[in-house]
Amino acid sequence: KEILVEISGTTVTLTCPLPGGTITWMISGTKQSSNEVKYVIENHNSSPTNVSCASGETTYEMYLNARVCENCEELDALAVTGIITADLLITFGVLILVYYFSKGRKGRASAGAGGRPRGQKMQRPPPVPNPDYEPIRKGQREVYAGLEPRGF
Repeated sequence: KEILVEISGTTVTLTCPLPGGTITWMISGTKQSSNEVKYVIENHNSSPTNVSCASGETTYEMYLNARVCENCEELDALAVTGIITADLLITFGVLILVYYFSKGRKGRASAGAGGRPRGQKMQRPPPVPNPDYEPIRKGQREVYAGLEPRGF
């Protein structure tokens, strides 16, 4: 059996597993004036403490390291699952909408830079080659055959 801990806001409630009677609570080595099965710590400051409850010769000890805050809300597993599922559904919905709206625009020609139509770009002749260089053609290497490395 263990000491049961319940946290609500800044209030920590400890429940001793011993049956009723004279129960002595010890918080950080200091005896507390409570003989009840439940001990309530109001405005807990989140500092780690050693807690023990004793009745006769039976003692239960625990190290309490509870983080508390005033505006905390506890979420159960079902609420977290619902939030994640809703987020995924909304994300997939947006993806499907973007896909269907962009699907119809593929065939349309958009105005490019400068607003020129694409047809003029296709009719332009290739650039004039530079007359300073002669291209190497297969089987016609004699133009460059006489070039050898020079020693300076």
